[in-house]
Amino acid sequence: MKLSKRNLLLISFMLFSLFFGAGNLIFPPFLGQNAGSHTVPALIGFLATAVILPVLGVIVVSQFSGLDKLANRVNPRFSIVFTVLIYLSIGPGLGIPRAASVPFEMAVAPYLPETANLPVFMLLYSLVFFLLAAWLSLNPGKLVRRIGTILTPSLLILLVFLFVSFLFRGTVAVAAPQTAYESTPLLTGFCEGYQTMDTIAALNFGLVIATTLRGFGLKEDRSVLSYTVKAGALAGAILSGVYLMLTYMGASSSGVYPIQGNGAWTLRCIVAQLFGEPGAILLAAIFTLACLTTCVGLITSISQFFTSLLPKVSYKTLVLVISLFSFVICNQGLNTILSISVPVLNAIYPMSIVLILLGLTDRWCRKLPCIYPLTIAGVGVISVLHALDTLHVPMGFLSDFLHLLPFAKQGFAWVSVAVVMVLLSAVLKLFLPKKSN
Repeated sequence: MKLSKRNLLLISFMLFSLFFGAGNLIFPPFLGQNAGSHTVPALIGFLATAVILPVLGVIVVSQFSGLDKLANRVNPRFSIVFTVLIYLSIGPGLGIPRAASVPFEMAVAPYLPETANLPVFMLLYSLVFFLLAAWLSLNPGKLVRRIGTILTPSLLILLVFLFVSFLFRGTVAVAAPQTAYESTPLLTGFCEGYQTMDTIAALNFGLVIATTLRGFGLKEDRSVLSYTVKAGALAGAILSGVYLMLTYMGASSSGVYPIQGNGAWTLRCIVAQLFGEPGAILLAAIFTLACLTTCVGLITSISQFFTSLLPKVSYKTLVLVISLFSFVICNQGLNTILSISVPVLNAIYPMSIVLILLGLTDRWCRKLPCIYPLTIAGVGVISVLHALDTLHVPMGFLSDFLHLLPFAKQGFAWVSVAVVMVLLSAVLKLFLPKKSN
């Protein structure tokens, strides 16, 4: 059976919307503003972790029919712990509350009267947001139609409208790069891609896309994988185009507006310059649509996962529980959420990247029995140490050892450890008894 071009486009739109949330809006313009004249290499690094790896992650998870089966290559216990940790971090523990709080704090709160009670407004906004997200998530069978035919096209039209308006009316002045982007823009951009959380989210969305494709009548695993690759490539192309637009606006404004805390401030300045105060409505619509579609995708996929893990709990109950928990965390404030996200992502992201790469090369990796557990264990230890180090937790000689590793200063100490563990796995194979046929 073949999938029609229209349905393939709808699924690609859905995948794009699942990825494109809070971080995807605020980090590209912030990268452009900070990188300035070094934006091109920084953007290349950013696209590696914000587009290429997520698309590869979707393909790998689809190929293995779930993150848990891929993680089983390491160890069954690791599979449960890591999978639950991934789903909680990109879900109610971090990802969903962040996606819900960003549109309010960055596109609504700045335009409220000075006397407004922000916590009350935030409570009301997030209540409506999560009621709508829960309603959209209660019927996952309609997810493709609701997101692919309505929400995503609306979001893309608004983004293109903003970009075209900037091309014709925007104030352009490119500044010199900030310190972090001056010497290693490519690596800095690569690390900035972590903040989108998309490589981690891909480990979640791969099964969603595979399930959706089977819902269109595709039964053979080969067909499902083939269309997953096509949908991933198209969604990745759309993502790249949007990132190019947002980064270009940030870089072109780097010499116009002073750098503040994040890219949302840059977007607010651009929108205010182009449209004045009415531009607040456009910005709020863009932020809300982007974050709502991501939250719906996360709530749906996480609920489906925990339904299989906890069969006595219904899907509807899980949707409501996840939405309620996310609502509570969301109202703790964006700064609190963001302060937690960096160390968590530093600890999880490298393991996710390595697991995806091992899954892509599974045909060869399965010949080395120790490669999955050894590599993931080594990378996991170094990643956790790096996360603790960024929090300035005293670690004694472990901190000294971490700083001695290649590229530790740039946050890539785990790369050399991964290479060593792969080589060690190859050596150990020589000493392991061969399996009898």
